[in-house]
Amino acid sequence: MSKKISLEDAERILADVKPECCFWINNGPIIRNLQEMTNTLAYMSEETFKHHVNEQKNDIANWIRDVLKDEELADDIGKNMSKETILKKIKNRMKFLENKIEKERLLISK
Repeated sequence: MSKKISLEDAERILADVKPECCFWINNGPIIRNLQEMTNTLAYMSEETFKHHVNEQKNDIANWIRDVLKDEELADDIGKNMSKETILKKIKNRMKFLENKIEKERLLISK
């Protein structure tokens, strides 16, 4: 993930979305941000996962692209069918964004 990203974009991608933009897990919780998505994916049943990610669709990638406006992450997980791979890629993206925010804030405070 090498595309340049602004501090504002990083903060927006990691923030809670508006209630009407939440991701509704089939028969499960309502997701407001990437952290909640990783927490939920870690314990999600394969049946529920396959409801959202299968040969016909990837609801998680679509939500990340359309709601969080993170096309890079959405493209990265869009073709993945493995829950473990998607979870790992989201966690890596979150670390990258958190580091970006921390570095930018240190620069601003100097």
